[in-house]
Amino acid sequence: MNSTPSFKTGAAAPMTVHFLGNILTFRARYADTKGSFTVIEVYTAPNAGPPPHTQTDQEAFLVLEGRYEIIVGDETKHCGPGDFVHVSPGVMHSFRNIDSKPSRMLLINFPGDLHEEFFVAVGDPLAPGTTTFPPMGVPDVGKIVETAARFGIDIPLPPMG
Repeated sequence: MNSTPSFKTGAAAPMTVHFLGNILTFRARYADTKGSFTVIEVYTAPNAGPPPHTQTDQEAFLVLEGRYEIIVGDETKHCGPGDFVHVSPGVMHSFRNIDSKPSRMLLINFPGDLHEEFFVAVGDPLAPGTTTFPPMGVPDVGKIVETAARFGIDIPLPPMG
C-alpha cells in the first residue's frame, strides 16, 4: 500500500463552532482525510448534549475528561475518560454531560462529510481555542430538525399533547 503521510502541524487554527451547549473544534476535517472521516473535539457544558437522533454515517465517541451519559439504542452507559462507544448507522443515540463541570470527548464520523456540513450549517462560529460557553437562547428546533434532515440526520420530535 502506497500512501503519503499527512501531518497537520503549523496549519491554520482549527474551525470552532458552538451548538446546543457544545463547543466543537474540528481537529481533522473531511477534506484533510481525503474524504474518509472527521474528528471533532467536543467540549460539553454540564447537562448539555444533543437530542436523540439517527444518522446515515457511523459515529464514535472517545471520552477524554469528565462524565457522559451515552445512549445507544436501548442501552444507557455512564462513560468516563478512556471509554469508547461506536454507533452504527441508523441506530438512535444521544449523549449528555452528567458531570458538574464541562466534559470533553473526541467525536469521529465516518465518512464525515454529512456531520461536518451539518455542524457548519447550524453552529455559531467561535474563535479557535474558546472554552467559554456563549449564552444560549432558545434553540430553533424546527430549523435544526429541517437542517439535520438535509444531512442524513433524523431528529424525531416528541409527540405533542
